[in-house]
Amino acid sequence: MRPILMKGHERPLTFLKYNREGDLLFSCAKDHNPTVWYADNGERLGTYRGHNGAVWSCDISWDSSRLITGSADQTVKLWDVKKGEQLYTFNFDAPARSVNFSVGDKLAVITTDPFMEKTSAIHVKRIAEDIDEQTNESALVMRGPSGRINRAVWGLLNKNIISCGEDAIIRVWDPVTGQEIMSTKDHENGHNNAITSLCFSADKSHFLTGSLDKSAKLWDTRSLTLIKTYITGRPVNAVTMSPLLDHVVLGGGQDASTVTTSDHRAGKFEAKFFDKILEEEIGGVKGHFGPINALAFNPDGKSFASGGEDGYARLHHFDPDYFTIKI
Repeated sequence: MRPILMKGHERPLTFLKYNREGDLLFSCAKDHNPTVWYADNGERLGTYRGHNGAVWSCDISWDSSRLITGSADQTVKLWDVKKGEQLYTFNFDAPARSVNFSVGDKLAVITTDPFMEKTSAIHVKRIAEDIDEQTNESALVMRGPSGRINRAVWGLLNKNIISCGEDAIIRVWDPVTGQEIMSTKDHENGHNNAITSLCFSADKSHFLTGSLDKSAKLWDTRSLTLIKTYITGRPVNAVTMSPLLDHVVLGGGQDASTVTTSDHRAGKFEAKFFDKILEEEIGGVKGHFGPINALAFNPDGKSFASGGEDGYARLHHFDPDYFTIKI
């Protein structure tokens, strides 16, 4: 399985996202310029220039016409995917961390970091079809969790919003009233350190969270029941799930600030594959020279991408025998 190295970012990668068809891959990094690539050969299609801070996350609309990006420059931008033009800029009073389109792309949920005196917040914005009618107003703002909220995503059929972050608690919110519906606060098996990442299964019936407590956990979307736990022995920065096989992929390594020179053997920072049901490690993909910060599975299940602190995105197309692994 020879990886395709995609070198287009000057700084560490932060987020990767495929479009629904799986033919385009969008990457975000600390170098201000979200980039789009062809997902089959890793060829760079173009960059979206306009942010002047690290870009933390992105999402792509159902029809791949619009891209939304959240940045440390306190803005969230809507882009025309084909032309690379900015359509609209949402301004905030704090760095924007996580962005996610609702089903149907009529709404977006955006999280902002604690900043100066302000606590972190989850904002719901209406996304106008006609960009001339777009406004900066939030339909809803929810505050409550202490520390940074690393991810907030729409649940099943936009009926709720699921958030997680530095306080290690997963919360489910009502997107109309802004009330907290349920959380893992009293869950004795929950994470006990910051949750870094969250990824849904293809049908959104369950989701995976990765944490600095060196584990990833699989949860039932409706009830927040813990289904499985995967122990890795190092902090988890990114998680993803195969849409085809019962495989879970975890990426991580230490925080960049604690990496010593002896850690730079490429083997230390591998993407680890686990059997989703048996909770056992079944393999790993090496290659990054630094912690893995981003992972994404192609919707067709035949390839996956990883992005690292080393500034590279790596595209891995599976060999045919991957699909016949017997465990």
